[in-house]
Amino acid sequence: MAFLQGIAASNGIAIAKAYRLIEPDLSYSRQSIENPSAEIERFRTALDQSKAELSQIRDRARVDLGEDKAAIFDAHLLVLSDPELVSPIEEKISNGKVNAEFALEETAGMFISMFEQMDNEYMKERAADIRDVTKRVLARLLGVQLPNPSMIAEEVIIVAGDLTPSDTAQLNREFVKGFTTDIGGRTSHSAIMARSMEIPAVVGTRTSTEEIRNGDLVIVDGLKGEVHINPTPELIKAYEQVKADFEAQKAEWAKLINEKTVTADGHEVEIGANIGTPKDLKGALENGAEAIGLYRTEFLYMGRDQMPSEDEQYESYKAVLEGMEGKPVVVRTLDIGGDKELPYLNLPEEMNPFLGYRAIRLCLDQKEIFRTQLRALLRASSFGNLKIMFPMIATLDEFREAKGMFEEEKEKLMSEGATISERIEVGIMVEIPSTAVLADQFAKEVDFFSIGTNDLIQYTMAADRMNERVSYLYQPYNPAILRLVKMVIDAAHAEGKWAGMCGEMAGDVTAIPLLLGLGLDEFSMSATSILRARSLLKKLNKSDMEKLAGEALSMGTVDEVIQSVKNAINL
Repeated sequence: MAFLQGIAASNGIAIAKAYRLIEPDLSYSRQSIENPSAEIERFRTALDQSKAELSQIRDRARVDLGEDKAAIFDAHLLVLSDPELVSPIEEKISNGKVNAEFALEETAGMFISMFEQMDNEYMKERAADIRDVTKRVLARLLGVQLPNPSMIAEEVIIVAGDLTPSDTAQLNREFVKGFTTDIGGRTSHSAIMARSMEIPAVVGTRTSTEEIRNGDLVIVDGLKGEVHINPTPELIKAYEQVKADFEAQKAEWAKLINEKTVTADGHEVEIGANIGTPKDLKGALENGAEAIGLYRTEFLYMGRDQMPSEDEQYESYKAVLEGMEGKPVVVRTLDIGGDKELPYLNLPEEMNPFLGYRAIRLCLDQKEIFRTQLRALLRASSFGNLKIMFPMIATLDEFREAKGMFEEEKEKLMSEGATISERIEVGIMVEIPSTAVLADQFAKEVDFFSIGTNDLIQYTMAADRMNERVSYLYQPYNPAILRLVKMVIDAAHAEGKWAGMCGEMAGDVTAIPLLLGLGLDEFSMSATSILRARSLLKKLNKSDMEKLAGEALSMGTVDEVIQSVKNAINL
């Protein structure tokens, strides 16, 4: 039995066998062979096995992810059947009397290099296809199994160095009961996706991939941030009770699904859900969301090999707006960059991608991408209560340019006879300290603020939120952060506007009393946090929390703030 301490990223308890989502060692050496015919037969067997595997993955992708995702695997199957690739490999084995692994990689490398040097974007994509299928065949030749989470057919806990947003989005929640990673923090995208999928997660353990083997029995404690490897029967029994108790608590919270969020002294606030795709809407509604406070549209663009069309985007936005039946839906325009990449955009490598070419900066530079999204949003607006916000706004000029493009596309669509809602609010995410400081000026021009604390905290504290070594500096309750939040809320209210929060801080039970006291109007969070937050808010008096928040603003350390909240509400 072994124990790892990490960061609690998604509540709950999971007990299952480990599935290591880790690239295996595919190293080999060049070897001379005596029997080329037998080696060619070995190569063909690996080829056939790879085709069968890809066909199975394609069929599963078609059902789970749609025809467009399945088409990627159709392209891979075509590569494996292409005599232009296969014949030279067999000739190299036969004439050079070399092992299949060497012949495969040398031949594939030649094609990859040739295609990558072409100006044609389609041909560059073929290089990626060849690289992927080569790895698959090589793994078969070496007798190594490549990980494939989409094909998991039993209850497992995923063990990985890290999970990309697209990795996480493809996990089948029927079988994936939890995950643990070496790196990451509570606000890493894998953690956020875990919360939206309602699966327990512990991240930032540093050594999960070293300590855990395939098939090990693992307990993921997403409440305390603990991972137990091959636990004793006694510990398993104890955790089964913890799990049952947590499920019972969730059942109590579930009684609040249809209730409004009103404090003990009658002050009403709004609790919304953060979602990534229209599929997440079900979880939001089942958890009693009064709004969608953040629709992360970048997931429409990810896990594919080309931009989503205007009509594709329109259908997705329309589905969410209709599903919410008139309740507010705040849509964040494309926020790509940082740790979210689109292979087909060929974004430049940057020393500091989180501070670089991303979000609104990319959209204002690549205007057609932005205009397409704005048109899709405007066309969908008549189907619900749409609010649009621009991410990563640093200056008033950026907001004015983005708002100007919004107005231009609105005018064009109206001239074409499109039906556009007359009540679309346009606001910004406040996630850059300079914007928070200048909130009084922004408030004169925006319709609302939504505070993105995930980035606001890391920029204010100069601490990468993805780096577990400095995770102690991710301090939502630091007085400096609370002062910035207070400035934003006060600036909004002074102009008769509303202020919300869509960062993970909004669903944090220690932060909620402080945010209520600071005057926050809307709390948006992972759907699984909504009922717990509503339960807590119903027990609080706003007047008492105003006093608590006022005292916190004058404190010097985060520990003092945490202790004051604990004393006030018995956390």
